[in-house]
Amino acid sequence: YQRRVHGAAACEVTRAGHPVAPPAVMIPLVGAVPAFTILRDNAVRIANEVMKSHNTTFPFQVGTMIEVPRAAVTADQIAKEAEFFSFGTNDLTQMGCGFSRDDAATFLGEYVAKGIYEKDPFQTLDQEGVGALVKMAVAKGRSVRPKLKCGICGEHGGDAESVKFFHRVPLDYVSCSPYRIPVAMLAAAQAVIEDSA
Repeated sequence: YQRRVHGAAACEVTRAGHPVAPPAVMIPLVGAVPAFTILRDNAVRIANEVMKSHNTTFPFQVGTMIEVPRAAVTADQIAKEAEFFSFGTNDLTQMGCGFSRDDAATFLGEYVAKGIYEKDPFQTLDQEGVGALVKMAVAKGRSVRPKLKCGICGEHGGDAESVKFFHRVPLDYVSCSPYRIPVAMLAAAQAVIEDSA
């Protein structure tokens, strides 16, 4: 239903003569190429039906969330089919570290106090573990699709230390909660200045 509504809106804007930013359909929780292609083909079919029923066309992209470790490891295979990657770092942290956000508050403070983790990995990205998955997936994805747009969505997008890491990967964008946007913008600017120094 969501895809039909988005497609209909894009058609109406196009028919009104306004430029349309290409809608991006993001397939979540992909761990294997066939899972992505089944859902991508369904999204393309729906978009084509909507465009035909509105007698217009618009460009669109279909990409995926990289949220499970297997997707990061097989990113080169996924990038042959997906037009962009968006890293769901909250879920990737949960699955990569092997603990749930729902009960992590009961033990993560002790993990940090004992030096198991330097910081809460749900607040500041675990660069050695989860960060390595992000770097690997970007490198593998861009080895197949050099202009692959990659970004993240999640609370890590509003953490200064994490944003600087994402700049070095490099990612194309970060997305975060509205109240964290000022921190993300400042961290991104600082990362650029640090790189040019």
